[in-house]
Parts: sequence; structure tokens; C-alpha cells
Amino acid sequence: MVRQRREDVVAELNAELRNLVGRSVLFQQAVAERLGLNVSDLNCLGLLAQLGPVPAGRLAEELGLTTGGTTFAVDRLEAAGFVRRERDPKDRRRVIVVPVSGVEKDTAPLFDSLGAAMAELCKNYTRDELSLIAGFIRKAAPMTQRETAKLRSHR
Repeated sequence: MVRQRREDVVAELNAELRNLVGRSVLFQQAVAERLGLNVSDLNCLGLLAQLGPVPAGRLAEELGLTTGGTTFAVDRLEAAGFVRRERDPKDRRRVIVVPVSGVEKDTAPLFDSLGAAMAELCKNYTRDELSLIAGFIRKAAPMTQRETAKLRSHR
């Protein structure tokens, strides 16, 4: 067995990550289409599922959208029945975006098959290997978010 150079393994990992991300974007597009949304709206909904109710300004920051773009996304999600707006009781000028209870029943089934396939794939790895992979992804996600912000700031 020939050992690859570290640089070659890193290059292969980068290429495979780009491939995975590209295919994930296509999967998200398919899910969004099934829900009658666009990908930005689906990402907004996913973020709300993670964070729970959040101020609209924070949602804009997390999504990397302008406040106007976030307003349009929330408008569409509200019209589709996925979220509602509430006034912040501590600051009536601030709007809190709240995911509507029961949204998971519409969205979760669209991810079930992928989740089952991932669970099957995970059977090929030890607990320690899975923990290592999860740690890598946990560190890569905010790095990707920072790089996205850098790209957007240089428009």
C-alpha cells in the first residue's frame, strides 16, 4: 500500500468536500421545491429549527442576508404557514421570528431517507471515528460561514 502525501490527502479531502457540498445544495433545492420554497427560505427555516425564535436582525446575520432579503424570506415563510412574527416584549420595535409548531411534520419526512442512508453509512465507522468526523464538521461550518461573509463583503 502506497501512503499518500499529506498535501495530496488534504487536496482530495477538499475536492470531496466540494463535491458533497454541491450535492447537498442540489438536495436542499429538491426539498425546497417540494415545500414550495426557495433554498434561502429553506435555510432560514432550518436555522429557526436549530435556534428557535430569534430576532429578525440575528436571523439576517446568521443567514448572511440583508435585512431586506430576510424580510422577504420571512414574508414568504409566513405566507406558507411556516413562521409567524411576534413583537419582542422587551423592545416593541424588534420583531421575533417564531417557527410555527408542527412544521417538522411537513419538513422532517423529506429528510428521513437521507438520514437513514447516513445512519447506514455510519455503521462502517467506529464511535471514535464518527466523533472525529463530527468534530471536523463542527469546526468547518463556522469557518465556511466566515469565508462566505468575506466573499460577500468584497462585492
